[in-house]
Amino acid sequence: MSTQDKLPDTFDAIVVGSGISGGYAAMELCKKGYKTLILERGRDVKHIEDYDTANDDTWDLPYNGRVPKEEIKKHYFKQDRLNWWVNQDNKAFVNKDDEYPYDEIERFDWIRGHHLGGRSIMWGRHCYRWSDIDFEANKKEGVAIDWPIRYADIEPWYDQVETFVGVSGQAEGLKQVPDGKFLKPFELNCAEQDFREKVNAQYPERVVTPGRIANLSEYDPEVHLGTRGQCQTRNRCWRGCPFGAYFSSQSATLPVARETGNLTVRPFSIAAEVLYDDATQRATGIRVIDANSGEEHIFKAKIIFCNASTVGTTALLLNSRSRRFPNGLGNDSGELGHNLMDHHYGMGAGAEFPGFEDTYYQGRKANGFYIPRFRNIDEGTKREDYLRGFGYQGNISRGRSIPDEKIGADLKEDIFKPGPYTVSVACFGEMLPYHENRMFLNFEKHDQHGMPIITFDAKLRDNEMKLREDGVQCAVEMLEAAGCKNIWTYNDLTAPGACIHEMGTARMGNDPETSVLNKWNQIHAVPNVFVTDGSCMTSSGTQNPSITYMALTARAVDYADKQMKAGVL
Repeated sequence: MSTQDKLPDTFDAIVVGSGISGGYAAMELCKKGYKTLILERGRDVKHIEDYDTANDDTWDLPYNGRVPKEEIKKHYFKQDRLNWWVNQDNKAFVNKDDEYPYDEIERFDWIRGHHLGGRSIMWGRHCYRWSDIDFEANKKEGVAIDWPIRYADIEPWYDQVETFVGVSGQAEGLKQVPDGKFLKPFELNCAEQDFREKVNAQYPERVVTPGRIANLSEYDPEVHLGTRGQCQTRNRCWRGCPFGAYFSSQSATLPVARETGNLTVRPFSIAAEVLYDDATQRATGIRVIDANSGEEHIFKAKIIFCNASTVGTTALLLNSRSRRFPNGLGNDSGELGHNLMDHHYGMGAGAEFPGFEDTYYQGRKANGFYIPRFRNIDEGTKREDYLRGFGYQGNISRGRSIPDEKIGADLKEDIFKPGPYTVSVACFGEMLPYHENRMFLNFEKHDQHGMPIITFDAKLRDNEMKLREDGVQCAVEMLEAAGCKNIWTYNDLTAPGACIHEMGTARMGNDPETSVLNKWNQIHAVPNVFVTDGSCMTSSGTQNPSITYMALTARAVDYADKQMKAGVL
């Protein structure tokens, strides 16, 4: 919908952002009868139609899929620090660093895309529930503040969200990652199954299980609403899936929201400020800058959901200054922008996995294996040198092993012969919520739209360093237990942001003096503003967080609806 379209200026609800949590918020609000406006700062992306590389083979892409160094240096110079992220097949969904500047006191790898659907198009799709081990950790360890909720508060919402999303996985009965409403798993291949059994024989607490992912291993049209279909195991997910086989805003939540007739989407709309009324002590709407024309518009609503991602939402709130909130909307505690977290990775191990030379596998499944956290989950697994834990994502596959000296017919013949199985075990660690790790706005420096520049000042600290060392060592132990050969390790320190699981900065809590949001994801002092993206998180856990964001979102919309009907909001 362009800026020339005649939009009403008043809606029942406004959702800022259209990604994982924003799409879910809009769907739930629309289903409950609320005329809902989504504000998306980037372009429209139409399902299937705008997935330009979805059916391309590598040889169809320019430069065999790689982006030339000159283009990287000009447009993706910060994101290139990850080495793997920007490619020809996904760069249409990746922001250009020169067009979206930010500053760093400590390095922060901010990976994002401004378009309808946000990172729901490119996400890794791993879905793991949190448990009370996570929700109780801060209180038990005296770290930061206590979560205002426990697993029982969110369990029914996990059930609801997983059923709609479609999460394939295998029940394991583990207390640290509770089982959910699973579709049949994408099974481990023969080598991965052998790895599971050998690791379990020596380390029973280390469970190698199929990754739990939001890809439809089986499809039920009565449950998986939207424009969904069964996964074709092409493993081209971050290009956008024309089959709707993985969960995204485009394939799932937005189509359902549109069917209600209650959804309006406005792309190229930069949410600049949440407007606040001193008299009613409520937010009244959003001031929007049109990204194309620079014109300002004001849209009003009774309820506002902020889902612009951790950094985007907090930047919006920090920029929403008034006489009542001179340091940002709802920032009575002074915690807005602080406690910035991410998972950290760049450590792990790999090896040659012997045997199974007479086997192969069919298709390119969109997952490998997952090894849930096994450190610091009870007294028997407690470490004295660091807090919290880590999990692993990995796979075992066959590539090709071609001697360098081969040429001509010998080379051509060997190209079609698979090499040995190799195993990769990548460690993902928890990051503690440090008040010192923060983001803030530089009001003396502005971007092309007149918005203050975001500055990051966050880093890994001693606890994370010790955790990383143990994570690498445990990976080696498992590879040795499986009889692997030629084991190699790595521990390449990553910056916050690189794992693309940034969270914190507007944390939930029971006390308004130490937190921004209450247990219902409401801003303590502005009850008609809800924040349900990653910024609400009070600690980071080890699990990929998106399914938790969606569960919190569904829960918050249900609460907001009840409060509206009761006349409280």
